[in-house]
Amino acid sequence: MDVERWTLSVESILVKAATSLCLLGLLFAFSSPAAPRLPEPHAASAEIGRDLIGTRPDSWTFDTWLNSAPLELSKLRGKVVLIRWWTAPGCPYCAASADALENWWRKYQDKGLVVIGAYHHKADTPLTREHVEAESKRLGFTFPVAIDRNWKTLRTWWLNRTDRGWTSVTFLIDRTGTIRFIHGGGAYVKGDPGYESLERALIESLNQT
Repeated sequence: MDVERWTLSVESILVKAATSLCLLGLLFAFSSPAAPRLPEPHAASAEIGRDLIGTRPDSWTFDTWLNSAPLELSKLRGKVVLIRWWTAPGCPYCAASADALENWWRKYQDKGLVVIGAYHHKADTPLTREHVEAESKRLGFTFPVAIDRNWKTLRTWWLNRTDRGWTSVTFLIDRTGTIRFIHGGGAYVKGDPGYESLERALIESLNQT
């Protein structure tokens, strides 16, 4: 085989390989589900809930607990408590924030963080423990989950005071039992200002003596 024919053969092989890679890339792109896009805005304004910073919330009234024995707020003094109200299915904001909650729980629980997912029911179907268990597992929650039946604590802590606009609120309570930070609802994912602000307040609270 002369040099010219050998060069053409190599070029042909390279072209075929490149074409195959392109086809595989297109096949992967069309067969892989696209990440769901959150409705906009996907988080409450940073101003919402600031009136509660520095106050101490009442005890919660949760009657059912998963992944934990029943917890009492007064007995968690000395811990940092991150409590997020969530519902499922049908809440893209809650689903989008699930990884952040689980990651913080795994990363900081040994440093004194307690993460609690407070479930408030919005579905048309009856509220059952089995429903909450299934949705908790689907979202990957291993931290304590409580059922806020009839939204009793959510109303006392959040909704009865003024029109907040969101129910998927997150409270960060420091070691003294004082509200240190509030994310007023919606989603927080890494890269969001709300995510960064919440994690920064979380770390500061853990470092508080």
